[in-house]
Amino acid sequence: MAVCQGEKREDVLNSTSAYDVIITTYQLIVRDLKYHFTRKWWFVLLDEASHIRNPDTEAAKALGKLESGARLALTGTPVENSVRDLWSIYHFALPGYLGSRENFKERFEVPLVGGLDTPAAQAASERLKKLVRPYFIRRTKREVLRDLPEKIEQILWCDPTPAQAEVYRRLLEEGRDEIKAARKRSGQSGAKMTMFTVLLRLRQVCCDLRLTGLGGETLAGLSNEEISGKWGVLGERLDEIIEGGGKVLIFSQFVQYLRLVRAELEGQNLALCYLDGSSQDREAQVKTFQTDPRKRIFLISLKAGGYGLNLTAADHVILLDPWWNPAVEAQAIDRAHRIGQERVVTATRLAMRGTVEERILALQARKRGLVEAALDDESPLMSGLHTADLEGLLE
Repeated sequence: MAVCQGEKREDVLNSTSAYDVIITTYQLIVRDLKYHFTRKWWFVLLDEASHIRNPDTEAAKALGKLESGARLALTGTPVENSVRDLWSIYHFALPGYLGSRENFKERFEVPLVGGLDTPAAQAASERLKKLVRPYFIRRTKREVLRDLPEKIEQILWCDPTPAQAEVYRRLLEEGRDEIKAARKRSGQSGAKMTMFTVLLRLRQVCCDLRLTGLGGETLAGLSNEEISGKWGVLGERLDEIIEGGGKVLIFSQFVQYLRLVRAELEGQNLALCYLDGSSQDREAQVKTFQTDPRKRIFLISLKAGGYGLNLTAADHVILLDPWWNPAVEAQAIDRAHRIGQERVVTATRLAMRGTVEERILALQARKRGLVEAALDDESPLMSGLHTADLEGLLE
């Protein structure tokens, strides 16, 4: 067996036939495909197969080209954004089984894009479940980890500061005008992209006004507590966790926000670990948090650390800003709530009252169960975020 990474990578690539098992990464398989393509593999196994949920990525294309006798994909989130995710994974494991991408879109994606309100959508849902079921083995935590401690989830509501409320109101009004103009100029597709841009701005306001790019003179003289209503709530929650002897994972989708939090906590002389997409010491940060009792806080960007990390030293998780896909948040929480955890895990979501964040949580409630959607008879099949969802967030 050989791990195709680091200093010995080139040696391994030049002698792949000498090994029965080769372990590599999604990034490296793209670069090294010409070496792996020279032999037929008995078995190709993907862990965290949601990495290929987008069939247009280079990794998905490269893995599909490997010649093998058998293929297996492992994932905790086979459906994350829409049923297309499922098609992409099946296209790797059983090429052609769910039809061509165009055929799948016509038979399943289009009928299901608005939910299960029509007979056509319900029929498409049933057809897809019947196709998927024979080649899918599903094991939930409840079934295989009966001794796993409880997971408690809660929402801590925050109130916007006067400065936040004013900026939010102004950006919302400007954003609605931009959406109307985009719809007149380029139709619904152009309006949808503008909606995403407006939502991004509003979500940044809910976190911290410094994320919006406002000039220093606008925010001059304002304390953290005046810049965002989340700072006080976060501080109180951290005090409770640390005083109780706990360890905590703190997630955000905004790297700039994480860095502001890091600066604030380091200013309070709190020892912490940190990980975002630019970090070069991922393994070292994880090991330190897991073993060093002084490091009680781990700041992690949702994109960089939402998958594949084992962080059972933590018994608390804080999500600084909600995301409209509950499957993504569930993966982040499960960095702590997993095999090896011996304590109850408390997951806390910070949300700004009366804003888009409150509406995102309501949307999550409607979208809950994306994984079960395509795989469980008792759950409806649902698709990703569509125009009606976006419009509802901006009401």
